[in-house]
Amino acid sequence: MNDLPDSFSTFQLQHKIELTKHASESSSIDIKTLDLMLWIAHSEYEFEKNSTETIENLVLFPLSETESQGMEDMRLVRFVNEDGSICYYGTYTAFNGTSILPQILEFVPDEYATVHTLHGKFARNKGIALFPQKIDGMFTAIGRVDGENLFLLKSDEIDFWGQATEIIQPKFEWEFVQIGNCGSPLLTDAGWLLLTHGVGAMRKYCIGAVLLDRHDPSRVLSQLESPLLSPNDEERSGYVPNVVYSCGSLVHEGNLIIPYGISDAATGFAVVNLDQLLSHLT
Repeated sequence: MNDLPDSFSTFQLQHKIELTKHASESSSIDIKTLDLMLWIAHSEYEFEKNSTETIENLVLFPLSETESQGMEDMRLVRFVNEDGSICYYGTYTAFNGTSILPQILEFVPDEYATVHTLHGKFARNKGIALFPQKIDGMFTAIGRVDGENLFLLKSDEIDFWGQATEIIQPKFEWEFVQIGNCGSPLLTDAGWLLLTHGVGAMRKYCIGAVLLDRHDPSRVLSQLESPLLSPNDEERSGYVPNVVYSCGSLVHEGNLIIPYGISDAATGFAVVNLDQLLSHLT
């Protein structure tokens, strides 16, 4: 790195890495580290957009090797900064056919759009979902660090996650294999409404609901014992069978609107009366 200027191109970095890898003193550990450096460098980029372009008109295609086989399961959230300004974050999984990497889209209207890699001890596994605002001055998210349970993540930086607290474990029969989130939590008068997905017998995916404390979302106030949404007979067949799955929902005119994937074959929408759901949870 000492041979590179303070600001350098990806081509310059790649050239230097190739020279270093072919040096006689390079060990197998050195070569693996160099490959990882290049892998990370290729995963972060900024892309041009028209100044009038809105988030609704933005279409993303894989631009780096890390996401060459997929940009999967984006949890997109409209984020309100402490000064009242608006930006959009979209956490997703980059897949190159063998390895996954947690990524984040940052979209600031009329300014820029970038893709970063998420770093830190707890930026692991799939399905990190950001809260739509800071809590106690910190970025907060729901993640599945260990591939089985749900954790509350906190950070001073949007792309580095070093704090995590386990808050929910699989409890019921329909989620006993593993649980995850179904998008960013939604703020209601009763608390943070978090939709979850649970995997049970025969790898059946269902959608559940959890209520978190408004001021301390590490506190679980209540949880539905039965799924909110399960695949019916017509929804069980598909490329990935027996699955209903969502990456985000919204509240509109007193209803919870849930767009959801159907066994990787189609998309459906479910409409749930919000007051009725909250009454079951409270």
